[in-house]
Amino acid sequence: MTYAITTRFRGISGIRADSTDPATLIGEVNKAFEAFKAEHSKEVADIKAGMADVVQAEKVDRINAEITDLGKQLDEANKAISALKVGGAGGDAKDPAISEHAKAFSAWFRKGERAIDADIRDLEVKAALSTDKDDDGGYLVPEEMSNTIDRVVGTVSVMRDLATVMQIGTDTYKKLVSMGGAGSGWVGEREGRPETDTPTLRELAFNAQELYANPAITQRALDDSRLDIAAWLANEVSIEFAEQEGAAFISGNGVNKPRGILAYDTVANGSYTWGKIGFTASGVAAALTDGSNNGSDAMIDLYYSLKQQYRNGASWLMTDATMAVARKFKDGDGTYLWSPATAGAEVPTFLGKPVRTDDNMDAVAANAFPIAFGNFSRAYLIVDRFGTRVLRDPFTNKPYVHFYTTKRVGGGVQNFEAIKLLKVST
Repeated sequence: MTYAITTRFRGISGIRADSTDPATLIGEVNKAFEAFKAEHSKEVADIKAGMADVVQAEKVDRINAEITDLGKQLDEANKAISALKVGGAGGDAKDPAISEHAKAFSAWFRKGERAIDADIRDLEVKAALSTDKDDDGGYLVPEEMSNTIDRVVGTVSVMRDLATVMQIGTDTYKKLVSMGGAGSGWVGEREGRPETDTPTLRELAFNAQELYANPAITQRALDDSRLDIAAWLANEVSIEFAEQEGAAFISGNGVNKPRGILAYDTVANGSYTWGKIGFTASGVAAALTDGSNNGSDAMIDLYYSLKQQYRNGASWLMTDATMAVARKFKDGDGTYLWSPATAGAEVPTFLGKPVRTDDNMDAVAANAFPIAFGNFSRAYLIVDRFGTRVLRDPFTNKPYVHFYTTKRVGGGVQNFEAIKLLKVST
């Protein structure tokens, strides 16, 4: 049998139109197809090359520039992601030096000097914040840890939320307060101008005292666990600092600690003088109210004992137990003076002013001061000496490793007119 095949691959050599051998014919067809594919690929490449010649040069340049810019943005994003692995979720990109410091801090306080390898030592030296090392081995804590401590302390200690908080770089912050006293007078056009009185100034000094915590953990726990040193230490320290600060800002005596609002001399508001805190009386010897004295009247008196310019922005401060009594007070029409919070982020109000609770305030008792009313941002100043330091101590109490942590903080009244107290007395 003869197979007659007419090729459609014209112009391609190496195939015979007629053959009597099928196997030979099939081989020739395969060779021709491979030759066709090679020719086709060459044509496609030529077409692409021709198209590239048609594209305008400036368009190519613009595309290349966009690609370069996207590459730079990708590099920056990768750097930010790497930094955030140390800094926690969310927030702006962190300085890589801060990340290095956190790594060096964790390594140092987990193992101590003996176990730090060359890479960590190098990080420790290069980390921007680790240069603030004390000669005795104390280090400034990483920025994220310091912020965590401050945030928890601020949440627990309501005074940090109410008062003015200032970072200082020295042991003492001083401010001058004008006590007034400048004289003046009316004169005619040609009359003489005699000398008038000069206003007087008083200096207030706020010293940064030392607050410490000394949590401990065994060396074995440090060696064997995957403990996040910064997170653990921040949690331990923040609780201790919050409790100590909260008490000091209310009742601290000013000796090696802040001076609290209840530690100043007090005087009946009718005889108020600068340097003392004015008070109004409850009218009852050992309670806020009784059958003959309505406690709401005393609260109203306290409200208006504060000057008008301070009432805008003023708050009440008392314990939860005192609030349980005060929220039952009514006016002459039987309307409660206390109003519940109207939204999740708000606080209850009394006579239209926010009520904040702090269990460091006095309980209701004879001659106690269970309620304060004032513009605390103007009345009280908290000063923080920048930086929380940690000293690793594996020697004092073996097998425990102590992390002696210190912070310098102070506080006191800066405007005695801006705060008033309620005294439980007749």
